[in-house]
Amino acid sequence: MAEGIKIEIYRTKNADELTQSLADPESRMDTGSGAAMTAALSAALLKRAAALTVPIRPGNERAEYIDRNAEILRRYMVHLIDEDVKARGPLRRAFKEGGEREIEAARQPAVAIAGEVIHMMSQALELGRELAGLCPQEALHYLGEFAELAMASVRSARLYILDMSDQCSDDTYRYVVRRENELTLKACAACAEEITAAAEAAV
Repeated sequence: MAEGIKIEIYRTKNADELTQSLADPESRMDTGSGAAMTAALSAALLKRAAALTVPIRPGNERAEYIDRNAEILRRYMVHLIDEDVKARGPLRRAFKEGGEREIEAARQPAVAIAGEVIHMMSQALELGRELAGLCPQEALHYLGEFAELAMASVRSARLYILDMSDQCSDDTYRYVVRRENELTLKACAACAEEITAAAEAAV
């Protein structure tokens, strides 16, 4: 009888287990999973700020919309912890069994989840900026904390993507990846700065 394949689910692990896995160079986890973990924490703080806003803004559709979507985003980021591990499966196999051609082809899909973290957190920051105009003063610090963690997830995912793309032979791909991430980081930082300024003024 063939030995069963062990499938490890990372999103159900506790904080100690997750951080041990991320610290282990032999683990299947990598920066994309860590960025997703950080993004999930960030989204939780956005949700908390929104949940404190909704009761004082009865009937405000935007506050309710942000509240709902912050929770959806939190769950999605938790889901992406394992999706990042899956996304790098072809690259791991290419390193073991393939040649340079197979490795090259697997590099771009391997950073797909890190890219998704950046994309979704850039949208979350836009929601946070809008919420800053609705949020009660006593909850604004949660928004500031959300923005700081959102930027941490964006910056770490970006560095991972740039490192991976730099190993590709396609000059155009490397340039486009670097430029797109440069523009996204700039937009995210500007948005986060507005949110943290509001938070700083409230504390």
